[in-house]
Amino acid sequence: MSDVTAPVRPSLLNRLYAAVLKHAASPYAPLWLAALAFSEASFFPLPPETLLVPMVLAQRQQAWRYAAICTVASVAGGILGWMIGAMLLDYLAMPIVRFYHAEHTLLNLQEKFRQWGVWIVLFKGLTPIPYKFVTIASGMAHFALGPFIIASAITRGLRFFLVAALLRRFGPPIQAFIETRLPVVMGVFAVLLIGGILALRYL
Repeated sequence: MSDVTAPVRPSLLNRLYAAVLKHAASPYAPLWLAALAFSEASFFPLPPETLLVPMVLAQRQQAWRYAAICTVASVAGGILGWMIGAMLLDYLAMPIVRFYHAEHTLLNLQEKFRQWGVWIVLFKGLTPIPYKFVTIASGMAHFALGPFIIASAITRGLRFFLVAALLRRFGPPIQAFIETRLPVVMGVFAVLLIGGILALRYL
């Protein structure tokens, strides 16, 4: 009887994770990261951390650069979201909002902008709640664009640079944890993503 143990084949999830890490180190990864951060702030559902985390894990020495790309692109996308809310309400803003079934949320955010102003941008930009609703609602409320840009840069920069700093400092243990508990990590990520969308109903 042979004592040779058959090699364990990696699961589909592990193979997908390995492929993401491989592509995260490619020369085109920063462009994809910028596109994701830009679109997430105005219409796309996936958060920039979807790509930021594997990119920093693949090249930890580039952590600050990747966080800066995320911040600049997210603020630029936020300006687009503001313009959609302020100038293209019926053509673009409402179709995006109806897609997420968040009409009540948008009206609620508009009222909160009138009450709290810039603090809404600062607080909501750090939470899992999709940032696009903050940007669109700020435009609909005709919140001043200058303070909106400054607040967006602060809150988005704080979020992305904090993620990058943690990954840069504790990269190997975090990567080992992700790789050994990948299904759990992906499950938590999915819960946060879905929870952020569902939370829109209770703003």
